[in-house]
Amino acid sequence: MLRDQPPPAELEERPFMPRKTAIRPPTAAGRRGRGSAADKIVALAESVVAAAAKKRDPAIEIPLRTLSNAEYNARRRIIEMGDKTATRNFFDLNKAKSFMQTLLIASGCKKLIDEQKTVSIRGLYYLSKHTIPGTNEKTFKDQEESDPIIEDLEVALEALREELHVFADSRGSIAGNLTVASRGDVIDLRRMGAGGFSIPSIVEPDVFQFKKCDAKFILHVEKGTVWARFNEDKFWQKHHCILTHGGGQPPRGVRRLLRRMHEELGLPVYCLLDNDPWGYYIYSVIKQGSINLAFESQRMAVPDAKFIGIRSGDYEDYDLSDDVKIAVDDKDVKRCKQILAYPWFKGKKEWEKEINALLKHGFKMEVESLLTKSISFVTETYVPERLKQRSKWLD
Repeated sequence: MLRDQPPPAELEERPFMPRKTAIRPPTAAGRRGRGSAADKIVALAESVVAAAAKKRDPAIEIPLRTLSNAEYNARRRIIEMGDKTATRNFFDLNKAKSFMQTLLIASGCKKLIDEQKTVSIRGLYYLSKHTIPGTNEKTFKDQEESDPIIEDLEVALEALREELHVFADSRGSIAGNLTVASRGDVIDLRRMGAGGFSIPSIVEPDVFQFKKCDAKFILHVEKGTVWARFNEDKFWQKHHCILTHGGGQPPRGVRRLLRRMHEELGLPVYCLLDNDPWGYYIYSVIKQGSINLAFESQRMAVPDAKFIGIRSGDYEDYDLSDDVKIAVDDKDVKRCKQILAYPWFKGKKEWEKEINALLKHGFKMEVESLLTKSISFVTETYVPERLKQRSKWLD
């Protein structure tokens, strides 16, 4: 579709003053009920052709993925995307390239859907990259050009990249009292060895199903190193739970899976993260959703997720040594102030006290700092105690 195709002949016959025809994405209310991702791509292409045939300037409206266009829905407790958009016009020299790149990526996704195949984000970059005939111009200079276009197409069509048959590298693991089916293979997550099961990028119900669950809750930890301690100590077996990690900031597959397990299996989600601005932000993304994917918060966010640690007061409560202290720098101070200003943090007294305590202390702490007590202190003492201390949870 439109890869090497010249413009319609009628556009070459005579010049004209183009009228802009913006191709608007479907409304949030109607997104799931108005056809598949393939149907939306076809509708996008047909709108471009129709505009060109009428001698109008085709344009695509891309919702802005910015903080200024993110709104916090206090009732639903998630971040939602606002109505601000940027317009990409074919006959605007400053926007023509990104306009055609958007259609080129859409064409590649349509091909993948039609052939029932998936590729990585980098794979789609190579699938869409070529030299425009008669020129030395490349469709994409590098992957840094194509990645934002994929995200723009997602929000324009209101379809996740996974629905467009595009995936990211798998990052994150899971183990515990749950049996799943992944693309037809039944997997007992209690028998996955030291590394656990790698959480796929695509975990939608048509390819990833829950078969049997004997868990009472989900414990999500920030890093794979911490997760490995819990898995080696068989924490999931002793406490009847599911263990997950996202390798830092959890990717979409991990966040989507947390939402599905919480929603479909009725399991509470408890987060064990570092006591620093990055840990606070990770919790925010799990709980309220992200600014970049605000249009999909309803499928990824877990508004009932709880932050159980690490807390600023743990330094005194557990008599930790000075060796655990990591000095707060100017970037940390700036980030803390930004987080406190977020509408979804603003007014939450307990969070204000927590972040201000970190700033007052002048240091931050990692989950691994509990190793200074003993190798398994975090699995045998800290988390079991904290799970009983609801007054020390942050919401």
